Formats: sequence, structure tokens, C-alpha cells
Amino acid sequence: MKTNAKILICYNSPVSIFKFYNGKPSKKGTLLNDLSESGFSKEIDSIRENLQQHFTIVQSLAVDRNVETVINRINEFSPDIIFNFVESIEGIAQYEYCMAGLFELLGYQFTGNYPATLGNCLNKARTKNILNSYGINTPKYITIKPEEKLLASKFKLRFPVILKLLNEDASIGISELSVVDNFNALRKQLRFLKQTYRQEVIIEEYIEGRELNVAVLGTEILPISEIEFKGLPQGLPKIVTYDGKWIAESIYYENTKPKCPAKLNKSVQKKIEKTALLAFEAMNCRDYARIDIRLDGSNTPYVIEVNPNPDISNDSGFARAAAAAGINHSELLFKIANFALYRKKNDTKNKAG
Repeated sequence: MKTNAKILICYNSPVSIFKFYNGKPSKKGTLLNDLSESGFSKEIDSIRENLQQHFTIVQSLAVDRNVETVINRINEFSPDIIFNFVESIEGIAQYEYCMAGLFELLGYQFTGNYPATLGNCLNKARTKNILNSYGINTPKYITIKPEEKLLASKFKLRFPVILKLLNEDASIGISELSVVDNFNALRKQLRFLKQTYRQEVIIEEYIEGRELNVAVLGTEILPISEIEFKGLPQGLPKIVTYDGKWIAESIYYENTKPKCPAKLNKSVQKKIEKTALLAFEAMNCRDYARIDIRLDGSNTPYVIEVNPNPDISNDSGFARAAAAAGINHSELLFKIANFALYRKKNDTKNKAG
């Protein structure tokens, strides 16, 4: 039996704003099968069909910077809840939290994380500062502004280091060139990132070790996934690159496969789960998030990313972890929708009382 509720799926149509998304110059004549764009509309259709199995009315809305039109469309439909899949506005990731804030201002309950959580987690340095204040290990780092020069005499981090864009997610700007083991290579990649993306760069000490993804659903930790790098050619850094996530048939896409559940001894697993839950709480996450962790040589967990509203498409790592816990994709979407519906019911009770 379907739940009598109106669900509005809000999402952003993918828009290209950078010449290169994968953190390295592409060879002339090379056509990249970028799944971040080609699979997007199909996934929204699949999500809508899944939600229609559980709820009476389900519609979708692609949002852009025409805020007045977006507000009018939302108010015309008057949803019980908004299923929030907005990750950027016209390609600008920093606007993700703004759209969640708009839903909040309009008085609609929505799935996933608070506006402040989305904004804080997008800024990697801010995330680290918050996590460190809770005693959570993160790699040491510095940030470099586009106009700022990096001086070897003042560089105090230990090589190897990894370079990332400070305010981007989905591994934008990350490639095999991102991990460097000397200052000349660092300066070369930094120059490329600043010229290509024209935004702040974060440089952090690279943690050599196992990489684990911890999916948190509500207050439940799902089976832990491990990224396996066994097939990577020798010499390539063992990291999750943009190619590895989105460019089909690339070396990284073919050779960075997740394994779920990961093989971990009980004591290490307990440390990882404790760290992930503490990070979830420290960043004030809600409903669902993915915590990415690296283990150093002594199995000490280092949080490298906190991902609120991570990808939950059918073939995502989060969906894979849910499946390992016995939750199929349709049930996962239903659970997340019901978190917001529960808040909606409480709002109604409080107003009536």
C-alpha cells in the first residue's frame, strides 16, 4: 500500500564550467565517456519510478539560478517533502547549500543534510578544523589562494602530498598527478590547478594505506567498503580520481573497485566505526552521509572527506553498502524519504499543539 504523500525530487542538470574536470590536460582528440553527465537523467527517471512504488504522487524539478521560477514551481506543487538531489547550481558547487537553505526558508522539509552542514563539508579546510576540534585525526595541510605563491623555504609538510581543490567534490580536479613527492612536481601541479580552476587549493600530507568508505544511514553504520587498488599499474598513486569515478574504461575506472564488506579485524573495525560516527556528529550530519577514511601503517584512522548527501544512485558505493545490509535501492530511497516525512509530521503536531 502506498503512503499518501506528495514527493518533489529536486535536482540540478549537469553543466560544464571547467575545461578539464579530471585534474589533468586531456590529449587532443580524446573523447571521454563522462558518466557524471551521461547517466544523470536516466538515474533521476529510475529514482522517480522507485519512489512511485511507495508514494501516491512523485514529480521532479530541475533547478537553476532562476530562483523566482524555482520558488513558483515548488509552491505550485506544494510537496509534503522535497527529495534533495541538488549538488550544484549551473555547475557551481558552492551554491548547493543555498538551495537547501531556500527549501528551509520556504518551510518545506527536505531529505538529507542541513544547509550549514553542506556548506561546511564542501570547504575541506573548515571540515578539518571542525573535526580536529573533536580530536578526530585528519592529514596535516595548508591552503593556497589562486594569487598566492608557494615558497619552498616555508613549506613544512612531509612528502608525498596530495593536491585538491578546496571547494569541490566528486573528485573534480583529482588525477594521478595529484600526489607528488617533491617540490618541483608540487609546483607544476599547483600551477595547473590554479590556472584551470581559478580557486583555492588545499595541499595535505598523503596517507599511504587502505582507503575505506563508511556509509551512515540515520544512526546506523552500514557495512564498510574498501577501495581495492590491486590492478593499478606500478607507479600510479592509490587514490580515487575523477577518472576512477566517472570516466568509463579509464585505467582508474577499471582498477579501483570497491569491496563490500571490507575484511577488517574487530578492533580496527570498531575504531573506524567510532571515528565515522564521531565525524558524522561533529559535522552535524543528518539522514545520510559517507565518511572516507585512510588507515596509516599503524591502523590509525584519518578522515579524508565527509560527504553529506553522497551519491545514492543504484550503482553507487552507498547503495552497495545498503545492499550488503539487506536494504535494496528502492527501500533505501523509501527510508531516506521517511526521515523527512517524520520531521514533517512532527512539524504539523507542534503547530497543532
